[in-house]
This record gives sequence, structure tokens and C-alpha cells, in this order.
Amino acid sequence: MTSTTYKNGAVHKGNVKPITATSSNLKSSSFKPRLNPSQSPGSALRRSNPSSFVAAAGNDGVPGRVRVAVRLRPQNAEELVADADFADCVELQPELKRLKLRKNNWDSDTYEFDEVLTEFASQKRVYEVVAKPVVESVLDGYNGTVMAYGQTGTGKTFTLGRLGEEDTSCRGIMVRSMEDILADISLETDSVCVSYLQLYMETIQDLLDPVNDNISIVEDPKTGDVSLPGATIVEIRDQKSFVELLRLGEAHRIAANTKLNAESSRSHAILMIHVKRSVGGRDESFSCETENASHWVKPSKPLVHKSKLVIVDLAGSERVHKSGSEGHMLEEAKSINLSLSALGKCINALAENSAHVPVRDSKLTRLLRDSFGGTARTSLIVTIGPSPRHRGETSSTILFGQRAMKVENMLKIKEEFDYKSLSRKLEIQLDRLIAENERQQKAFDDEVERINLEAQSRISEVERNFADALEKEKLKCQMEYMESVKKLEEKMVLNQQKQESNGFISDRCNGEVPGVAVAEEVAEIRKLLQNEMYMRKTAEDALTKLRSQFGQYMQSASCEDTEISKLQKMLEDETHQKKKLEEDIVILQSQLMQLTFEAEQMRRCLGEYGNTYTGLDSHSRYSETGNRLKAPISTLFEQVGLQKILALLESEDANVRIHAVKVVANLAAEEANQERIVKAGGLSSLLMLLRSFEDETVRRVAAGAIANLAMNESNQELIMQQGGISLLSITAGDAEDPQTLRMVAGAIANLCGNDKLQTKLRSEGGIRALLGTVRCGHPDVLSQVARGFANFAKCESRAATQGIKSGRSLLIEDGALPWIVQNANDEAAAIRRHLELALCHLAQHEVNAKDMISGGALWELVRISRDCSRDDIRNLALRTLSSSPIFKAEMRRLRIDF
Repeated sequence: MTSTTYKNGAVHKGNVKPITATSSNLKSSSFKPRLNPSQSPGSALRRSNPSSFVAAAGNDGVPGRVRVAVRLRPQNAEELVADADFADCVELQPELKRLKLRKNNWDSDTYEFDEVLTEFASQKRVYEVVAKPVVESVLDGYNGTVMAYGQTGTGKTFTLGRLGEEDTSCRGIMVRSMEDILADISLETDSVCVSYLQLYMETIQDLLDPVNDNISIVEDPKTGDVSLPGATIVEIRDQKSFVELLRLGEAHRIAANTKLNAESSRSHAILMIHVKRSVGGRDESFSCETENASHWVKPSKPLVHKSKLVIVDLAGSERVHKSGSEGHMLEEAKSINLSLSALGKCINALAENSAHVPVRDSKLTRLLRDSFGGTARTSLIVTIGPSPRHRGETSSTILFGQRAMKVENMLKIKEEFDYKSLSRKLEIQLDRLIAENERQQKAFDDEVERINLEAQSRISEVERNFADALEKEKLKCQMEYMESVKKLEEKMVLNQQKQESNGFISDRCNGEVPGVAVAEEVAEIRKLLQNEMYMRKTAEDALTKLRSQFGQYMQSASCEDTEISKLQKMLEDETHQKKKLEEDIVILQSQLMQLTFEAEQMRRCLGEYGNTYTGLDSHSRYSETGNRLKAPISTLFEQVGLQKILALLESEDANVRIHAVKVVANLAAEEANQERIVKAGGLSSLLMLLRSFEDETVRRVAAGAIANLAMNESNQELIMQQGGISLLSITAGDAEDPQTLRMVAGAIANLCGNDKLQTKLRSEGGIRALLGTVRCGHPDVLSQVARGFANFAKCESRAATQGIKSGRSLLIEDGALPWIVQNANDEAAAIRRHLELALCHLAQHEVNAKDMISGGALWELVRISRDCSRDDIRNLALRTLSSSPIFKAEMRRLRIDF
């Protein structure tokens, strides 16, 4: 008797932790199946504005019928031998989406499905017609279910859970669904979580944590939503970690060997993918009534869409006499058939619009309550075999799918407000307004203090000038008074002498006393003295009057200065406000243009995503899209002007400066704008920002803009002439942010592709700076470093072939060879391809051969010549090894078969 085993390996104990690894997250092609007239309008919802879904769904939701596809399994070896003399009982007409099930050679039953997939249908086509519309609806906020139903051994697990590690074309719906989800979301704002369960013998077990083997089902009494609070939930950040989780879950899933299938699943596998996406809301304007009304915009209310994708791999229905089940396997088969029977009863009741749906008859029907008759978009794929021996099972499977097509769900979006994110935005805006208010208050206080100091200095100067003038006038009056007194005294002495002389003569002649003449002279002198005293008093009175007048003048002057100061302050405020408004207008215009640019990009993605085999080649579609994208940029130049945008790079406001450099970086991404930016001095401004600003965002965006400009050969020489390599090298040494390092590495990598600049680039530290950026370990940075080394090695190889260069490679002299050899077989395709190309170009110059042999590069070259996926690189390695005598001698010594 066959015993039950654990599928794909042994049981793993312990807690499950997220497994992180780098992944390229490439988005799959945007193929969509043709819509039937009966198909629900919700299947064409992808890539539209999320707010339109809310308006369209409303409270009643959007009707959506369960879509059913049938897939025929190819004949296996046993069937080819056993049924050699019998025709297949199934005939497919995929172009009519019709299937015929033969009863005998003359009679057959015909059935129609949404899709009919032949035995030759690829896994990719199966995913695109069955699961991709559901995945797109989940990304738009709706719940979705993809389920496989059929007999044991008809390929359900192959269709859903195939990992495809050996052959990527064999990947199943689970792996491809997660690839599309990770390619569409933003890991910064969105999240993806996964639970992997199995329903075995009416018991829900955790495939990610086998100890958790009895999980209960909880239903919300208000909404009826079903949840499993005890299940392990793992957040997914990349595709590799998801594949590891699937492999771990498959190892724990119960399987057994039966007559119908060597590895038959004995449980229902349920993969739940929870997607949480942030979407924008409406902006609200508020105004504050003050002396000057100022308006500000409240941040938009962030909305969150929570959706769930359920992928169910049902255990196969079987008949005991055909599967040979006995003992414990017989009990397993009974449990499987009972749960599938309960599911069939529920679908029958829903198809017939019965008042009672027996959802609680089985845990499987409770888990799938939202998938049939609920709010989820559901796709069912039924798998059948071609053998006439199993016609009864094939017929019941087809009838199950036919009944499921009659079930109609009501699709609804689960939308919530992200209050935490809104709170953070409001706090940031409040802090910014507080800081701006503090800056304005400080500027006002400084201006008041400056005016006070200026007024005090002017008053002191006027007082000093008045005191000097008063002192001079006083000295002048004193000198005149002393001079007058001196003259009077001299005149008095002279008169006395004259009188004495005249009196003596007169006395001698006439004998008279000169008393009367002297008295008259004294009286005259006294009169003159009184006049002088009166004049002095008059001068002092005039001086007092002048002082009072000067005081009054000073008071009036101070009042006039106050009025002038007020007028000057009002004029300065008006000028500052006008300048601020002009900057705000420029910013708003640039924001509008940038949003228009992003909307055109999104519309382009929508146009590419929705086109399915329309008969137009990709070149024509991209040319039309490119013509549409030129409109916003030309409008930005016409309405705002490049000079104004470049002038904002020197703004004192950090937010204005950051936004301006982002606009310049976006404009620099267009080749048509690069020449205008360089002519207007934009390159010098960007290098100045890289040299003088410590803000990480400014440095990152400026480096990205320089990287865009460095794609043009003429701009590369200008960057070197203005010291751009030195600035990029310094930034590469100081920066820690991976995105900044990626931009810097990308700019240097572009410069590495110029033959004329190699010597100067190396002398200014470009190679060492590029090698130093690998310290962060980010795959995007490593990819840019690998591209730079490949460009540099290619230019060196070309110069050596032309006889321009001799001597060892500058890459080897600067120590880049060990890192190139170490990462030449990196799992990331972009890094591996560039480094393989760099090794091939380095090996073409015979001078580098000994260094490459001692550094282990020979083994990598041999591996490249044998295993490289790129034919051109593999052929280049073969030619290089065949043409180098040093490499050939070393391979003979090491006995390497070449």
C-alpha cells in the first residue's frame, strides 16, 4: 500500500522570516484577451485613474461574471500505449471557444467557454488569458481569485504552482502574478504580503510554519469578510524571496503516489497575496485673514486600496477504484471529494439563484465565500485529460465549469484613508510654516534693530556737530570780546599817556589841572564797555534761542525719519512679497508642466499596456508617444522660461531650490533640451550645486541631471573642462545614499565611453571614485560601475588596436581587476553582461595577459567562452583566447580543454 509523504522534501521547523534578494522586477507583456459581450466591464479596468473606479463602483459595486477557461493536458506515455486504437474523447475548437465531448463515433456534446486552451498552449498564454485580468483588477483595488479544478493528474499544480527554475517558460500563474504585482507597485509607498496554506482533512495548516497546523476561520459579522488571523504573513520585497517561500511551502505540502499521478496533491493549496497601495486624494485650500491674506494648500488626503489575490490549487477529484487509494489515502480521498462536492453545491445554488447557499458545509466553501457570489473578480481554469477511459471524470469537470460560468459577483473596492500618512504630511507642513515664521520674525527683529542703531548713530552725529558748532561760536565770541577789551586797554593807555603829555605841557604853559578831560574819557570808555556787555548778553540770548530751535528741529527730524522708515519698510515688504509671488508662480507653472509630463508618461504606459496584437509595430507606437511628450516641455519653456528656472537654482528657499533642480533634471532627460540648458549656463549651475550644497536631495538630483547631460559627447568635454570629474569623485566619496551614488556612477560611466578623456578622467580620480561606490552594495550602483568599466575597457581596446595606446590598462593599474573578476559571474544579468564584456576587451591587449592570469581572469574568460548567454560576448571570448599566445600556453599548462 502506498503511504502518504511530504511533497518535495522534508518538513522544516521554526519561524519563517522574509528572504530578501535583489531582483530586476521586469514587467511582463501587456497582452489582454478579447472581451466577450457578456463579460463584465470590470475586466478592462487596468491602468485608469483610481478615483474613476470609486465613482464607477459606488456603493453597489460593478457586476462581474466568473470567467472559466478549459485546458487540455497532452497524452502521457501510458495513455499513448493504452489508447493507441481509440480516438481522443475531446475535440477542441479554440477559435470558436468551443469544446466537443464525444459519446461515441456518431454523437457528441458541445460546450462553450470563455477560453479553450489546447494541449500546445504555453504557460504564458494560460496566464494572460486566465489570471492577468484578475491581477490587474487586484492592482486597482479589487479582490481577485484564480482557481484550478479537475481530475487528479490533469495538470492543475503545473498550471498554478510551477516555479520554472530550470526553464523560465514553464513558470506557473503564482510566479507570474507576483512578477506583475512587483513590477507595478512602488516599494516605498506600497506593500505586498503573502500567506501560504493548505486545507488537509478539513484542517487549515500553515505551509510556511508547519507547527501552526490548526488555523481557525474568522468572519466579520458586519461585512462578512473572511480572515485567518493565525496564519503566517510574510512581506515580499523581491521576486527571489517569493520563489523561496513557494519552494518552502511546496516542501511542506502533503502528496502521495497513486495510480493516476505519481505525485498527487492530497490537500487544497491556498496562496493569499495581500496588496496595499497608496493613491492620491483631493487637495483643499485654506486662507488666513490677516493684514495681507495668504493662501496655503492642505496636503491631499491619502487613500489606501487594500486588495487580496487568492490562488487556489484544488486537490484532484478521483474515483477510488481508479486511483487505487486505500487505508489513510482512502480517508484523504473521501475528504477531498466531500469538500469538492460542497463547493459544487454552492456553485449550483448560486447559478440557480437559490435563496440558500450552503457555504458552511465545508471550510473550503467558507474560504472561497468571496470568490463565488461575493465581491472578488474570479477566474476558474478546469483541466481535463484526452483519454476516453476517463470520459466520466472529464464530463463532470466540464459541467462544473459550465455551472460556474453562471455565477456573477459584485466587484467592490476596499478604500480607506491613510490617516497616519496625512498626519505626517501635516506635521511636516506645520514645522515648515513654523520655521518660516521664525525666519520672518528674526528678519523683522534684525531690521528693527538696524533701524534703531542707524537712528541712534544719526542723532549722535547731529549732537556732536551741534556741540562742535556751539563751541566754535563760543570761542569766537570770547576771542572777539578779549580783542575788544585789549584794544580798549591799549587805547586807554595811549590816551592816558597822551593826556599826561598834554597836561604836563599845558600845566607848564598855563598852569591848569587836566581833570575834566580825563573824566570825559573814562565816561566814554565805560559807555563802550556797557555796549560790549549788552552785545554779549544779546549774543547769549540768540545762542539760547538757537538751541531751542535746534531741539525743535531734531524732534521734527526724528518724526520725519520714522515716517520715512515706515514707508521704506512697506516698500521693502511689497518688493519681497512681489518677488515671492513671482517665484511661486514660476514654481506652480513648472509643477503643472511636470505633472502634465508625468500624466503623458502614464498615458503612454496605458496605451502600451492596453494594445494587444493590433497589427502596429512598436516603433510607430513609440514615435507617436514621443511626439505627445514634446508638448509639455515646449510649453514649459514658453510659459516659464529656462532662465527663470535656472535662476531658481540660487534661491535662498531650500524647497524652491530642490524643486528647480528637479525640473532641470527632467528637462535634461530630453536630448532636444540639453543644448539649450548648456548654452544658458545650466551645466555651470548644476556643478555649482554639486560643489556648494550639502543637501542630499539637491546633490542627488544635480548628479542625475549631469548624468543626463553627460550622454552627449560635446557636453562631456565641457564637464571635464569645468572640473566635473573632480566634483563627481568628491561626491562619490562623501555620499552614502544609494540613489546619489547611482547618479554619480552613471555620470562617470557615461564619461568613460569617450576616447579623448580617458587619461584625464583617470588622473582626476574617476576610476577610483567609480570603484569606491561599490561599498554600498546596491545592485543599481553596481550595474552603473560595471557599465563604466565596460566602456573604459572598450575604449582602451580600440586605442590599443589602432596603435594609439601601449602599456598596461589603466583599470588594472588602479586596482579594478579584482572586483571585475569577483563579480563577473554575478546573478544580476546587467552586472554580469557588462563585466564579461570588460574582461573580453581587457584580454584583447597582450600586455594585460599576465596580470589577468595572476588575478584569476583566465578562468572567467574560459567560462564566458562556454556558458555566456550572449552570442557576441561568447564569440569575442573565444577569439581572444584563440589569438593570445600567453593565454594558450597557460591553458596548455593547466590542461584546460579548449
